[in-house]
Amino acid sequence: MRRFQHYIDGEFSNGEASYPSIDPATGTVWAEMPEAREGDVDRAVNAAEKALYDGPWAKMTATQRGKLLYRLADLVAANAQVLAELETRDTGKIIRETSAQIAYVAEYYRYYGGIADKIEGSYLPIDKPDMDVWLRREPIGVVAMVVPWNSQLFLSAVKIGPALAAGCTMVVKASEDGPAPLLEFARLVHEAGFPAGVVNIITGFGASCGAALGRHPKVAHVAFTGGPETARHVVRNSAENLASTSLELGGKSPFIVFADADLESAANAQVAGIFAATGQSCVAGSRLIVERSVKDKFVALLRQKAEAIRIGAPLDMATEVGPLATKRQQDNIGALVERSIASGARLVTGGRKIDGEGFYFPPTILDCDDVASPSMIEEFFGPVLSVVSFETEAEALRLANDTRYGLASGIFTQNLTRAHRLMKGIRAGIVWVNTYRAVSPIAPFGGFGLSGHGREGGMAAALDYTRTKTIWLRTSDDPIPDPFVMR
Repeated sequence: MRRFQHYIDGEFSNGEASYPSIDPATGTVWAEMPEAREGDVDRAVNAAEKALYDGPWAKMTATQRGKLLYRLADLVAANAQVLAELETRDTGKIIRETSAQIAYVAEYYRYYGGIADKIEGSYLPIDKPDMDVWLRREPIGVVAMVVPWNSQLFLSAVKIGPALAAGCTMVVKASEDGPAPLLEFARLVHEAGFPAGVVNIITGFGASCGAALGRHPKVAHVAFTGGPETARHVVRNSAENLASTSLELGGKSPFIVFADADLESAANAQVAGIFAATGQSCVAGSRLIVERSVKDKFVALLRQKAEAIRIGAPLDMATEVGPLATKRQQDNIGALVERSIASGARLVTGGRKIDGEGFYFPPTILDCDDVASPSMIEEFFGPVLSVVSFETEAEALRLANDTRYGLASGIFTQNLTRAHRLMKGIRAGIVWVNTYRAVSPIAPFGGFGLSGHGREGGMAAALDYTRTKTIWLRTSDDPIPDPFVMR
């Protein structure tokens, strides 16, 4: 059985305790994970604070930091297959996706490597003739990063990359569910040559590790990805240290299809949006809002595609849908489907967990027209699609915005003016038009409402890890006049 370790202050070490990790494809223990508790958290945060203010990192130029990020990017690219296999083994995410996604993660580190020496201050044309005033952008401080198990190397890169470019140091808490790839990623950080304490990677449980990290007095910012309920605990904890927060949370994203859309293309995008990654994606297009005149045709096409999906072992490159990450998730999805059917939703396909070993659940479609189904409101985080229809553009927009979330959305139409009206009217941080689930390090990512606040990706993310320092320089040699008058 493989045993993983924490990475704290440039060294690999065991946790204060340990726990078993379950292979979602078989339901059996495959590895032992270190469990960080308050002592480990304190050690990691102290190492990050020391690295921030003392030692090599504090003295590096922005260009030197960027070169380290480039080196890390090369190592991620070279080790992408190893990391992908670990992520697939520990979370059940199919190897087809982890291989491609992790290879692309390297581009995030390259992007932020290039940004490192382009974070600029500014000169202020101040209204006082004997003063020069300018602004410096400095690292915000020690950052606590809490990363979920799904797409964890991507969801950590969008935090680690900009924070390092800004000059911050950090403690990264990998999810207790499936932390293997992030713990292995620590070896690449070490090999890249980052000074001790700059990046610390641990794992552990919410009450004994996550809470201690989020409220630590030396943490200046908490970057969190996860669910709204846990985010509320993060925000409450931040009252202890007054740390700023960025929250990338869940979604119940609308996927709008008009009658004039290319239905084959839209169907493929809908499959990608809800059944890829076994639906375990915060941007999953889980609410299909389809024009009534093509609803039956489009749902029939989706059913055909859903029932043809190959479900199997996640390490098999031919597999298209693998297991859910945990038994808990499998049970939650099954219960929510049952509640939705009891409320009047009609089961089109799927709907019942697959018997046998592992945490499998089939691609599922629920027709929710004319019923108040829980499936239209609650986030499944699984391969379940809820369908409603509309008659008018205004009705489509109303249905799209009928959610507490606001992360992503999709619009499928050939009518350009309609697309522009809808992209303005939809209350979501991301709008994809005639495509879905596309990402880039250049483009900001984030949402509104219960989907959180803050952005990951782009220059904006790097600036979020800085704080502004205002510098005043008096240029006159004359004595300062009346000391009792504010200048």
